[in-house]
Amino acid sequence: MFESRFSDIEIPNVSIYEYLFGSLGADDLERTALIDPATGAETSYGALVAQINAFAGAMAVRGVEKDTVIGLLCPNVPAFATVFHGALRLGAIVSTINSLYTAEEIETQLRDAKASWLITVSPLLAQAKAAAAAVGIADDHLIVLDGAAGHPNLRELLTSGAVPPEVSFDPTTQLAVLPYSSGTTGVPKGVMLTHHNLVANVDQSRAIISLVPEDRVLAVLPFFHIYGMTVLLNLALRQRSSLVTMPKFDLVEFLTNIQNFKCTFLFIAPPIAVALAKHPVVDQFDISSVHTMFSGAAPLDGETGEAAASRLHARMLQGYGMTELSPVSHAMVANRTDVPVSSIGELLPNVQAKLVDVTTGEEITEVGENGETLPGELWVRGPNVMVGYLGRPDATAETLDADGFLHTGDVAVYHAGGYFSIVDRVKELIKYKGYQIAPAELEALLLSHPKVMDAACIGVLDDDKQEIPKAFVVAAPDSGLTAEEVMEFVASHVAPHKKVRRVEFIDQIPKSSAGKIMRRDLRAREAAAAG
Repeated sequence: MFESRFSDIEIPNVSIYEYLFGSLGADDLERTALIDPATGAETSYGALVAQINAFAGAMAVRGVEKDTVIGLLCPNVPAFATVFHGALRLGAIVSTINSLYTAEEIETQLRDAKASWLITVSPLLAQAKAAAAAVGIADDHLIVLDGAAGHPNLRELLTSGAVPPEVSFDPTTQLAVLPYSSGTTGVPKGVMLTHHNLVANVDQSRAIISLVPEDRVLAVLPFFHIYGMTVLLNLALRQRSSLVTMPKFDLVEFLTNIQNFKCTFLFIAPPIAVALAKHPVVDQFDISSVHTMFSGAAPLDGETGEAAASRLHARMLQGYGMTELSPVSHAMVANRTDVPVSSIGELLPNVQAKLVDVTTGEEITEVGENGETLPGELWVRGPNVMVGYLGRPDATAETLDADGFLHTGDVAVYHAGGYFSIVDRVKELIKYKGYQIAPAELEALLLSHPKVMDAACIGVLDDDKQEIPKAFVVAAPDSGLTAEEVMEFVASHVAPHKKVRRVEFIDQIPKSSAGKIMRRDLRAREAAAAG
């Protein structure tokens, strides 16, 4: 078993609200917590806490209490922090929803999470309203932050004058958030994370990720994603840094915000690293304020990472995590120069890991003459590991063993220098721009098309070495089905990141004797064609 070289830390046994805001000093209250680049408006830490308490009070008066489930469909705007932490202040459970989801996808998540409230913004109201109606959420329980007739809005809630009640709960068992993840396979499932999980992971991350109050963090990675929720929003707030919020990624706007607001720390995903390394427009902006880039959500290849770092004259770091890990288990240490950018860095404090041979099930412990172990599936244990999947004891048992180790589905090697690298994966998920896509979800959709006899999906690499979804399709005889028709059909039913971007027609989908799709065979076929 591999242990972190960092000493264990004592995780405070408090709510996430108390952990983030309970220790604010007089000087902290005046610091800028949030900046809205659309208006230039700044929210101080003092104002943010007042808004959080006002929102919590208003919601309590309306019947929200401990264990009430609230869906939050909202891009990165300052109000996200207010309503997210206002709900958690009450002991309510927040299920964050991808802003790109269709009404069907929103409905599926709301229904599974048993949400009785939904919070959104007017640009997303059409799909939010349709989904809310489908699951029985009334208009007075559908909050439109920036206002819409017939719905509560943030202004009226913040000015109601209601005081938040005293709420007591055990942080180690009280659920805080229900983000959705496909795990190692299957369709998205609600990941049950407690207040203690969230507190632990921020506290663990502080030991390695060196954010300081003087840093300005450009928050473009979505807060609804666990990476954005923990590492951008919560970690930055705990460190008293300033967050510059961006509702969506646009390269020119991204560079403009860095230049205008002198952003110093960028949390990014690999596609942004590719743009920073290669796009000519980068040279037109003064982004010299940036001293660190931290990439996560999907693997970043070393060549791209080094190119982006060289171009910006900044450090490029990488980390690793999963929604089920709250999400961080590994991160690179800023002052280590002997660790390659292609690695995921070291174990966080309080985290233990195993590498397990995927064929024999034997634990791998020996470092070879080349300074690294043989590859094995990465298993992780720590206070940041989820409680389980909502209503899915079967899936929980497959992922979380009796000893508390989470089986990540990723294949890693351990290096003598104390760091790890991801080299493959057992799990079948496709990671497009850091977003999880379950092949089974796309396959079920494809099979609903009358001209599709059978289908399978895998991730393949595009020209920038980024993973994209590809469908292998068995077309009905004489149907005349085209690749364009397949892609258009999928695109009409799913969020943009789930679109099938390549199609290959084949005679038969490879399957085991038990009928399971053999995606490894399809990956081998793809590798042979590329090679």
